[in-house]
Amino acid sequence: MAKSFHCEIVSAEQSIFSGEVDQLVAAGMMGDLGIMAGHTPLLTELKPGPLRVLGESGDEQVYYVNGGFLEVQPDLVSVLADSAVRARDLDEAEAEAARQEAQRELNEQKSELDYSRAAAELAEAVAKLRTLDQLRRASGKR
Repeated sequence: MAKSFHCEIVSAEQSIFSGEVDQLVAAGMMGDLGIMAGHTPLLTELKPGPLRVLGESGDEQVYYVNGGFLEVQPDLVSVLADSAVRARDLDEAEAEAARQEAQRELNEQKSELDYSRAAAELAEAVAKLRTLDQLRRASGKR
């Protein structure tokens, strides 16, 4: 059985990654998913969070996706992201400030709509911070 598979990561704006990989780890709606060669075909929704790509040479790349879909086919794994960026391009101070602002808005909610928007903003900010933590782990820094 093949040890690697072809992976494509695309967003509405651009192609983010294309190449052979040994493993892909994504934040699915029901929890993290680990995909390796020979995985059963599936289609699942992704939630905002880190996307880890482990290459054939042992290198690890970390991306942030803001939702989308993951499709596993026999010879191809496709990530169709709403938006995606390399984790190293995220601004940690900006994500932390967004988390704090969303938390403040949750505490001061004035309507159900305010609460829903603040909860979504909080989830996105926390997902970005989780992605940055994954990047630190991948690069051996803690």
